[in-house]
Amino acid sequence: MSELDRLVNACLMPGFAGDAVPGWVREGLDSGLAGACLYGQNLPADGDPAGVAALAAAVRSARPDALVALDEEGGDVTRLEYRTGSSSPGNLALGVLDDEEATAAVAVSIGTALREAGVTVDLAPSVDVNSDPRNPVIGVRSFGADPALVARHGAAWIRGLQSTRVAATAKHFPGHGATTVDSHLGLPVIDADETTFRARDLPPFVSAIEAGVRLVMTSHVVFSALDPQPATLSRRLLGELLRQELGFGGVVVTDALDMAGVRAAHGIPRAAALSLAAGADLLLVGAEDGEEHCAAVRAAVADHVRDGLLTEARLREAAGRVDALRRELAAAPPPAGAPTGPDVGIRTARAALRSRDLRPLDAPALVVELRAGANMAVGEAKWSIAEPLDEMGRLAELVTVTADGPGADDVLERGTGRPVVVVVRDAYRTPWQEGWLRRAVSRRPDSIVVALGMPDDLALVDGPALVTHGASRACTRAAAEALTGR
Repeated sequence: MSELDRLVNACLMPGFAGDAVPGWVREGLDSGLAGACLYGQNLPADGDPAGVAALAAAVRSARPDALVALDEEGGDVTRLEYRTGSSSPGNLALGVLDDEEATAAVAVSIGTALREAGVTVDLAPSVDVNSDPRNPVIGVRSFGADPALVARHGAAWIRGLQSTRVAATAKHFPGHGATTVDSHLGLPVIDADETTFRARDLPPFVSAIEAGVRLVMTSHVVFSALDPQPATLSRRLLGELLRQELGFGGVVVTDALDMAGVRAAHGIPRAAALSLAAGADLLLVGAEDGEEHCAAVRAAVADHVRDGLLTEARLREAAGRVDALRRELAAAPPPAGAPTGPDVGIRTARAALRSRDLRPLDAPALVVELRAGANMAVGEAKWSIAEPLDEMGRLAELVTVTADGPGADDVLERGTGRPVVVVVRDAYRTPWQEGWLRRAVSRRPDSIVVALGMPDDLALVDGPALVTHGASRACTRAAAEALTGR
């Protein structure tokens, strides 16, 4: 392998298929690959949390200082507890609680679990300001809509996580909260003027850098007032704004290059080369098996160097930053243990609950869970209100409803003489959920509505309601406790 290819490898962090580290990843690590990123698809179907540790150990067996990364935001976005649901509330719940010590404590708990599993880089937290409630991909992943609040809690989360010797990643620079398009599926464009952008989207990243965040993740989002290119490919945003103006000296990692926000226009290999030229250091290839993509990226980068579109000096700079991060994390001592206690997640989830006219169930209930398709960031991470209610003796029957049915009238017939609990997740953004919910509450005004997503759902109907600000296992357990009066 040429020296140029080794330099490119030093900037590559691919995903892979299956629940075992494939041979091509092991060989790539031996040839300088920066590390590997784990996704929900890699985790064992039985939900054994030791699966992450086994994968991390397999990566490190090929290269002891390799980066092992995943998305562990807590709340809805979890990889460590993908099959069971996160034992921590997510960012919106923490923002609603607005207790910076609690936010830091949750991050310490997450970081301790990650480090014990052998994970060295957490692709979290999201410090996006969720300024547009129509946002299809951020939502409860944000601490809120107030830039100052997001900045405070983002910094607290980063400090907490990094105290466990796991590197945090502030994402998605310079902000994904004002978008109405999911960058997994298309290219979002934010038309805000620069003054609005600087006042609304930028403050949390400034605070993250001041808190010492080790990585910043780019967004596949166009800020038209600053550059017609998405941030991942923008020298104006990565070089001038992030590096020079904000003074960030850590690793700039791209959001996954298999996402349509950059892949559709450029393909993964060319997008990788363009992002390096723009100022990125670490290329997150994506959740697909990356063997062919990595080979194609090496070829594309070589072409760009040969054509003068990317200098070898820029490539060496990027590889050097990633190497420095690897060495730092490999040398970091293991955490001494979480001083926050094992129940920090459920305690904070309970404190973040908000209710309206709620009375505890006086008998086992018909529980109706409306399930719309999850976005790609969340994946199919598990959630359920019915399971904890069943453990508490308050589940009579569970009915799962999708866009294909069954209808509200048919389901409510089964609830005659029983309490009814209707569980929704961002129904205000899903027409079939909204219609189903309105019909159900018109038929049974005593139905208890449990909103696991954004609290906007409570404005759709009157009557008893509970909002958790997230669908993690901690949040659904706390909701079940509130429903039973425990």
